[in-house]
Amino acid sequence: MKLYKFKHPFKIMKKVYTLFLFIGLFFSCTAPQKKDSVSPHKTLKYAKGFSITQENGFQKITISNPYKNAEKKYEYLLVPKEKKVPNTNNNTQIIRTPVEKIIVTSTSHIPLLELLEKENTLVGFPNTNFISSPKTRKLVDHKQVKEIGKEEHINTEILLDLSPELVMSFAVDKPNKSFTTIQKMGIPILLNGDWLEETPLGRAEWIHVFGAIFNETKKADSIFTHIEQEYLKAKKIASHKVKTKPTILSGSIFQDVWYLPAGESFIATYFKDAQINYLWENTKGTGSLSLNFESVFEKGQHADIWIGCSMNETKEQLLNSNPHYAQFDAFKNNNVYTFAKYKGATGGMFYFELGPIRPDLLLKDIIKISHPELLPEYKTVFFSKLDK
Repeated sequence: MKLYKFKHPFKIMKKVYTLFLFIGLFFSCTAPQKKDSVSPHKTLKYAKGFSITQENGFQKITISNPYKNAEKKYEYLLVPKEKKVPNTNNNTQIIRTPVEKIIVTSTSHIPLLELLEKENTLVGFPNTNFISSPKTRKLVDHKQVKEIGKEEHINTEILLDLSPELVMSFAVDKPNKSFTTIQKMGIPILLNGDWLEETPLGRAEWIHVFGAIFNETKKADSIFTHIEQEYLKAKKIASHKVKTKPTILSGSIFQDVWYLPAGESFIATYFKDAQINYLWENTKGTGSLSLNFESVFEKGQHADIWIGCSMNETKEQLLNSNPHYAQFDAFKNNNVYTFAKYKGATGGMFYFELGPIRPDLLLKDIIKISHPELLPEYKTVFFSKLDK
């Protein structure tokens, strides 16, 4: 199994939440019944937004949480190319497998292609400058991956000319209107809702969707098992060996509002698993809190560590965005950490691209920052101190 090799963040430069209960078959206790055509196929341990089942001999992916406040599910029947397409209802999209030409629209999808060694199936991407991984950047540079516009304004003419067998996209609150045209042309649109998962491992478990469409189920299983084991091993080290928990502040101000992770968010889960005292851990919600500066300052002024300060790379940049940041102890003590410094050749950030599928590395980063003695040989992959 080829996973990214993390020797040092500048050498990688490679390079979105608890239990899913599956429904079994039921038999009548009074008379034999015909076996249901849908049976459990993939038992998921963390992800809540999708399922993979068997239906009449074919795999079926159901995306139950494709975007915020979605009122419908999206169903995809995976039909091997050598088999005849069965009759289905009009709401089920057909994906012919294995997919050999794909378009994805989020940089967080790129590492999943690479982990499964399927990056050469990528034919188009919006905002190609955001791609960080050297392997896929090389494909972009050699024109094997075409620019198809921006997320909100996909160039459907270029996309259709590429003749992808599948477009994997995402939606914040509703599907992109341009995809309706694409779907009418016979190209299935798979809405990936991994970013709505509430746990780090839940998001990483979406690799099973990629495994299914590429006929790489076993490889996807192996990769996820490795990531899960590494995450749980790091979590156990922190849980068993931490004696004192430093306090932590997170987030930053945008247009007079300080956004920071809510207590039930997947980011807060990282802090909890790293044995850090996150000062807002008891708040409700799985997204972000929107607070004013005064309330954050009152609670977080004396926090030991500040992780995640927007796109700032230096203390000077941070102060230029808001001079009041200088009042926090973490700033005074040079304990502010950013994810903005580790970038690809064209400015894309590894944190956004690789982070979602490697929660084990993110957790280790946070443990290294907060309890450096627990991982003495480990070097952070995503986070670094702000330059003075």
